[in-house]
Amino acid sequence: MAHTHSHNTPDGNHTRLAAAFGITALFMLVEAIGGWISGSLALLADAGHMLTDTAALLMALLAVQFSRRKPNARHTFGLLRLTTLAAFVNAIALLVITVMIVWEALRRFYQPQPVAGGLMLTIGVAGLLANLLSFWLLHHGSEEKNLNVRAAALHVLGDLLGSVGAIVAAVIIMFTGWTPIDPILSLLVSLLVVRSAWSLLRESLHELLEGAPGHINVDKLKRELTLNIAEVRNVHHVHLWQVGEKPVLTLHVQVIPPYDHDALLVRIHRYLHQHYQIAHATVQMEYQPCSGPDCELCFDSGSMQHDPHHHAGHVHQHH
Repeated sequence: MAHTHSHNTPDGNHTRLAAAFGITALFMLVEAIGGWISGSLALLADAGHMLTDTAALLMALLAVQFSRRKPNARHTFGLLRLTTLAAFVNAIALLVITVMIVWEALRRFYQPQPVAGGLMLTIGVAGLLANLLSFWLLHHGSEEKNLNVRAAALHVLGDLLGSVGAIVAAVIIMFTGWTPIDPILSLLVSLLVVRSAWSLLRESLHELLEGAPGHINVDKLKRELTLNIAEVRNVHHVHLWQVGEKPVLTLHVQVIPPYDHDALLVRIHRYLHQHYQIAHATVQMEYQPCSGPDCELCFDSGSMQHDPHHHAGHVHQHH
């Protein structure tokens, strides 16, 4: 059996999240005060959204901090899954706050409120600039692949769209006096946020349920490993999941008894790393045809266990 792994520290994520947290917290207060004074639903809704964002960004910061802890006997992967859990909670929070915005917008249609367009426009422009800076911080560079940072970026994107809506509504109110545009634009922004939040919720839940990464096709991996490494006759008992941003793989391979056992393991690991970016893989080599329920990927509890005496050998290898 061979095993490879690598660990990366998310320092860039922490710095960007900390900066975005400070900016979001500051302008949450600005929009809350401005929305209350001007009577704008768009500003008040966006301030409520930013309140959730501030908590979400704080949670994301804590998750990144915890993920730095080294693996131990109790948590052998460390606490990398905390970032996925934070993304899941963030997505739920987005959906909840969106329902609140929609409810208030519908209420405003029946009970119109006066809105101070000039103050609303000023606060909206300031909020837009702040959200653009926060979104750039979270979406810039390689860190945008981090699910937790993407969750925080989606929160800020919702705020950014809310600020745009507030600006448009303020301009219309200033020139026409038509206040229903305020709740209408709030509803439009809510629809965009729901779409993104639902996608994030599904992706984070998929990872929490040990689903295979979407960009890796397990059947294709089994087929190509057999076709491209001559000694490999069959690939079975494949389990693929993801921890943080790390794909993790275990599999059994039936092989022609190799002249150099370790060299064949190295070739298998190199192929997995080069073609599928899998740096954390556990490979069990077998010389006899596999028979029994464990020979294919099964979904019952019995397929998750195997005979420990069936191993061909143990080799640990690190990249």
